[in-house]
Amino acid sequence: MAKAFTAQNFEEEVLKSEKPVLVDFWATWCGPCMRQGPIIDALAEEGYAVGKVNVDQEMALAQKYQVMNIPTLLIFKNGKEAERLVGLTPKETLKSLLDA
Repeated sequence: MAKAFTAQNFEEEVLKSEKPVLVDFWATWCGPCMRQGPIIDALAEEGYAVGKVNVDQEMALAQKYQVMNIPTLLIFKNGKEAERLVGLTPKETLKSLLDA
């Protein structure tokens, strides 16, 4: 199961991580987000550093990273945004970006 990232843990879990971290900005009312969720959870089970930001509960984080559409997937490397994907994204695409 993917972690829930919040304003309280985002810096420690994402920005200070030594591994690349995939952050899924999502909402419960978003159909494509519901299909993306199991892919994110599967990556977590495989040992990748991944987590989810519920945009309804963490509006400040969504605004800070200029998330206009969901799902938006951000990959952070060395504390900085390295990749941005908008929309439903296949697992293999995400794995290749995290492994790069």
